[in-house]
Amino acid sequence: MDSEPTVFIVEDDTGMRNAVTLLLRSAGFAVRSYPSAETFLMELDASKPICLLADVRLPKMDGIALFRHLVGLGVEPAVVVITGHGDIPMAVAALKEGVVDFIEKPFDPGVLLESVRDAWRRAEANQERKAVAADIEARRSTLSPRELDVLKLLTQGHLNKVIAAKLGMSTRTAEHHRARIMEKMGARSLSQLVKMQLGILS
Repeated sequence: MDSEPTVFIVEDDTGMRNAVTLLLRSAGFAVRSYPSAETFLMELDASKPICLLADVRLPKMDGIALFRHLVGLGVEPAVVVITGHGDIPMAVAALKEGVVDFIEKPFDPGVLLESVRDAWRRAEANQERKAVAADIEARRSTLSPRELDVLKLLTQGHLNKVIAAKLGMSTRTAEHHRARIMEKMGARSLSQLVKMQLGILS
């Protein structure tokens, strides 16, 4: 695990917030805690992995609404929600929307830690994927309009001679454009180039 990954706790119960903070710090996490979703959002830094432990029941914006709000911002948070017995159907529905896990009160400390570790790994992977996507988009922005036309046809599986015919150019010119695209995109193979274009980043 990276040195002191940060977990954000959003919990309005001071005693619960302090107990969970102590537990997570003892397991090697850096922790920042907030009594409400609104105070958390005031300090949100979307450039860092967001691993969030949030209570389902919060004043004003609840934990699941916070998750949805972050998704709407394009943040891709990894969220574990803390739920009471009456909130389980709500938490199960949130799982289907992408919440990592839900922990029912009263919870086992070991179970909570394992869920948070899973969430942190998800948050880190999400951030890495966003960084890769941003890098690919930056490379794609260097392509000329004609190269973008060629890239689109390459992604559709067309051969150079077909691309040439569709775009009214010679096969040699199509081959030249393809080589330039590969160079600008940093693709080692056609399959890698297609994966970049389709957003298959693994």
